[in-house]
Amino acid sequence: MVFTLWNLVEASILCLNAVCILNEERFLNKVGWGTSSSNVHGFGESATTRSQIFNLLHSIRTVVRVPLIFLNMLAIVLKLILG
Repeated sequence: MVFTLWNLVEASILCLNAVCILNEERFLNKVGWGTSSSNVHGFGESATTRSQIFNLLHSIRTVVRVPLIFLNMLAIVLKLILG
């Protein structure tokens, strides 16, 4: 199987889907990455790696959720047409 640009796009769509379906109450809080366990840092204080990853996950879920619906529809239609 050849690695193409379409495979890269498809893999990124699948990874974004995985990030967007993470549920805070059922999964992230059990792991210790929920909003209740994230510390708010003031100005000049360095944030921990854990809080930066949590903020990245939260930002991705906030920004990408609606465009991801259309990307998924486009990927499904292209898969149906092109095989």
